[in-house]
Amino acid sequence: TMFASTRAPSPMFTRAAHASLTSSSSSSRRVRRTGVTRCETAGSVRREVLKREERTKLDPSSDLDFYAQPRFVTHVDNDFLAQVTELYRQRIPANSKVLDLCSSWVSHLPREVEYAKVYGHGMNATELGRNDRIDNFFVRDFNKDPRIALESNSVDAVVCCVSVQYLQRAEEVFAEIFRVLKPGGVVIITFSNRLFYSKAIQAWRDASGYARVQLVKSYFSAIAGFTAPEVITDMGAQDDSILGKIRRFFQRSSSDPFYAVVAYANYKPVYEQGDCRRMSVDDDECIA
Repeated sequence: TMFASTRAPSPMFTRAAHASLTSSSSSSRRVRRTGVTRCETAGSVRREVLKREERTKLDPSSDLDFYAQPRFVTHVDNDFLAQVTELYRQRIPANSKVLDLCSSWVSHLPREVEYAKVYGHGMNATELGRNDRIDNFFVRDFNKDPRIALESNSVDAVVCCVSVQYLQRAEEVFAEIFRVLKPGGVVIITFSNRLFYSKAIQAWRDASGYARVQLVKSYFSAIAGFTAPEVITDMGAQDDSILGKIRRFFQRSSSDPFYAVVAYANYKPVYEQGDCRRMSVDDDECIA
């Protein structure tokens, strides 16, 4: 495992700190709002989602070797990435601590928003070192070791863009995501139909967009304590007229399809500003 910083070193990423962090057990937060039973511990794995054969890849070689050569490209089109950024803008408040999983040389956080800290994880140190939004990062193959090198209850948001299809131990990774999130913290998983086919798991490779959404939803539901996952396929304003629906159809046909699955640890927070209470950061409407 490699730990590094693109700015100032963090004691959280020292090897000694990592040894103590990763030896700790899963979170013991107990909640009532997410359907956790009295016999369950929040953050525990309720069930295995994938069968053994569904975790297999066509290319069983080392993932670290596969990603050893830096790739300074984006794997989806600009329309898709604009929707990712808008979703982050709406769901992640300013001054949050953010963890960008399976990241590379660019994160898609909105440029105008300042965050207290952005941690990065990926498979290539050179790519992560070029990412100017990341304060600290670590390199790890989650298919070999699914532990996240952060303290429990330490971040407000976890994001993962176009990489969930490669996780062979997804249940363990999602349990780790819950562990590092603060109560009310958000998880945003985005994906399209682009992938390194030989490195995607069998359950993902030939599945439809709908089936892939259901798979990601099942990862969340397999972990005690996450809220019911929310599915988003369009971040633009909805025009539900016939012409609007036709326009959206052709737009989607000409660009990479956008899928996002969003859930929260323990509960979904309400954002307050004066007398106005909102369900998301940029929501225009106040709720009672």
